[in-house]
Amino acid sequence: MIRFKKTIFQKLVVVFIGLLVLSYVVTGGFLYYFLNGFVTKQQTDTLGESAENIRDFFYNYYLPNKNNQLVQGIFRQTLEMYSVSSNSIIWIVDNTGHILISVSSDDQISDVLKQYIDDSGYPKLPDIRQYIKVMNNSGKTQTETGNFFGFFSNEAFQKYGSSWLTIQMPFEVTPINGRQQTIAAVYLHTPVPAIQKVRTSVFSLFLISGGVAIILAIILVYIFSIRFTRPLKQINNAAKIIAGGDFQKRIVVSSRDEIGQLADSFNHMVEDLQRLEELRRGFIANVSHELRTPMTSIRGFIEGILDGTIPPEKQKDYLTIVRDETNRLNRLVNDLLDLAKMESGELTLSMKPFDINELIRICVIKLETLITSKNLEIEANFEIDSMMVLADKDSIERVIINLLHNAVKFSNENGKIIVETAKNKDKVYVSVKDNGIGIDNDDKKRIWDRFYKSDKSRGKDKTGTGLGLAIVKNIITEHKQDIWVESEVGKGTKFMFTLDYYKSHVED
Repeated sequence: MIRFKKTIFQKLVVVFIGLLVLSYVVTGGFLYYFLNGFVTKQQTDTLGESAENIRDFFYNYYLPNKNNQLVQGIFRQTLEMYSVSSNSIIWIVDNTGHILISVSSDDQISDVLKQYIDDSGYPKLPDIRQYIKVMNNSGKTQTETGNFFGFFSNEAFQKYGSSWLTIQMPFEVTPINGRQQTIAAVYLHTPVPAIQKVRTSVFSLFLISGGVAIILAIILVYIFSIRFTRPLKQINNAAKIIAGGDFQKRIVVSSRDEIGQLADSFNHMVEDLQRLEELRRGFIANVSHELRTPMTSIRGFIEGILDGTIPPEKQKDYLTIVRDETNRLNRLVNDLLDLAKMESGELTLSMKPFDINELIRICVIKLETLITSKNLEIEANFEIDSMMVLADKDSIERVIINLLHNAVKFSNENGKIIVETAKNKDKVYVSVKDNGIGIDNDDKKRIWDRFYKSDKSRGKDKTGTGLGLAIVKNIITEHKQDIWVESEVGKGTKFMFTLDYYKSHVED
């Protein structure tokens, strides 16, 4: 079975055209239905208006001068005029059902009436139902639709159709006794097919205009669909190119609608992917370098011991170096695992209140050996003795240890490190400041990157993994807090971060 590929363009065209045709068919159906009632009502109103004019003429001119031949001639001419204008057969019928005057443009109709002539010399309607209502209904106009109780079933009327619209309007007079009575009525008959012809004409115009509108709409939909799907095709082609590893491709879309926004988002995504790819390559290169350097040292020293190149009295010193390099590898692996957990969202924080000042004292004690080895002075400036914060204590301890370790590492001999805590509204500000070599502006933008160690300005960093500040940044970010750095080359560096202040019940 052959399956055709359905593109968005094809679907849009089919859906739009389908909706258009459906709307057109529904509108046409309602129009055709309501046109029937509307045209019938219009024709009924027209016949009724003609009947009223005939009745007025009858009352005002004919009845007072019914024996005047001139008036009778004028009355008949009036009936003929209304017969033509309303496309109808007009009768004047008395209260006994006799057709006194008949006006029609068809001579065959006159021949039909001749067969109903009785002793009075006038044709009489054969069915009492054809005149009883209008003559005995208190002057109310009657409307009938159909074959007029079989009258228009005659073969002579077949060319007009089997359905007629008939209006019967009574002529009433008031005799001397004061009792109003109907003496006659005017009948106007028009064939329903004539009404349908009007409806068909209107509907035909609708079909023609609708057909033209559909054709124009199809052309416009076709053009719109092409314009709509062209950017999507560009995005699809660009995605295939990018999937092949070429991140230089960009989408150029001038529109400011959702498609334009999608193109902008796509371009931003490509830029992010390009940065991620650069980070990935840099990460692999850095990890390879960081692993290869200590492993090369370890292998070289062990081979030197095994082949006797290193004398026995020196082996302990070199094995100590091997141990340090192994510890460095262990720290690197642990830092990588921790950083991976943080970046994947697997780091779970245990948010509890604790005294940040006390934690800083503990961290300083843990680094006492390193601090004293460089004869550094530690100055602690705490706004209050006990500063309670709400955070993950172990993670914040790691942040402080890393910042203090960096400050010690890049401080000069006999230097000074200042640790401060201060409260501002609902935030606690923690800072670690040294008077070491400082960081230039170019390096400040990249110090949070993994493995970035600023080798040019921080040549003293021989043992670090380049992951400490990246871990610090991730921890503070996970706490939804801020961290920043202020530094000047030759004068020192200051790291600052925020934590949420915890208001204890004692303060309340």
